[in-house]
Amino acid sequence: MDQSVRANLSPYQTFSRAEWAELRRGTPMTLTIEDVIRLRSLNDPVSLAEVEDIYLPLSRLLSFYVEATQGLHRATSRFLGHSGAKMPFIIGIAGSVAVGKSTTARILKTMLARWASSPKVDLITTDGFLYPNAVLKAEGLMERKGFPESYDQRALLGFLSDIKAGTPNVTAPVYSHLVYDVVPGETVTIDRPDILILEGLNVLQAGRGPKDGKAIPFVSDFFDFSIFIDADDLDLRRWYVERFMRLRDTAFRDPRSYFTRYAEVGEDEAIGIANGLWDRINLPNLRENVLPTRYRADLVLKKSGRHAIETVMLRKL
Repeated sequence: MDQSVRANLSPYQTFSRAEWAELRRGTPMTLTIEDVIRLRSLNDPVSLAEVEDIYLPLSRLLSFYVEATQGLHRATSRFLGHSGAKMPFIIGIAGSVAVGKSTTARILKTMLARWASSPKVDLITTDGFLYPNAVLKAEGLMERKGFPESYDQRALLGFLSDIKAGTPNVTAPVYSHLVYDVVPGETVTIDRPDILILEGLNVLQAGRGPKDGKAIPFVSDFFDFSIFIDADDLDLRRWYVERFMRLRDTAFRDPRSYFTRYAEVGEDEAIGIANGLWDRINLPNLRENVLPTRYRADLVLKKSGRHAIETVMLRKL
């Protein structure tokens, strides 16, 4: 098939980094290099230039989406004859382990909160909705941690339903990456934000709906805009192993760390362990569950082997 015909049939419009950067259209830069260093994750070398080229145009685009969605809500409320509660604009961010979801989520949260209108922006990760390790062990799911079945989907859907309904003071469980488990009794409270960012591996997952058609079955049903961060398998593996080795020299040395046993093994053994974890858990989850959701996103950010976003794909309306 001719490439131009293929492009016309695609549900996305594709931009190079340079083409996307031109869409900034004077959007002011509100982050400093110090902000970027503070917000980026371990082993994610996002630069100030990348923020200017990628995230400033994205911030401008999201401002249009938020304004349009709020306008639609007001119009619907007038039609129904009531004011209605404020409905937060929810952004979903999906992608593989080690691809940089957390960095993207934190940068967007900070940038959106610095709009001239000063909206209230909150960020939640789906990690808190993982079942506790005790439950995963009892169900034989520890090697499936991060797979869809390892999450309390009912609790996550209930949380999003309350947020979207404008319910005040909605709580979510807290996850500790240090102890690799949900923290018993610890919660975070989200109180009627203007914008909520939900970041997680499987937030764009879909499947068979309920046979009775009565339940809202998918997390993505609550999204107003969704982003998938994409990269090649081999790059993801390399970034995962590199991050594991850096954690081996830092966080894993904390006696409280679930992975402290890996801090003292030799370098070659540690690399072998990291590759084994990738092959047994993260790569199958990527291929079976995460990657198939890529083209459900409104925006796909494709990274090169340098861990930098080089291509942007925006869903056509």
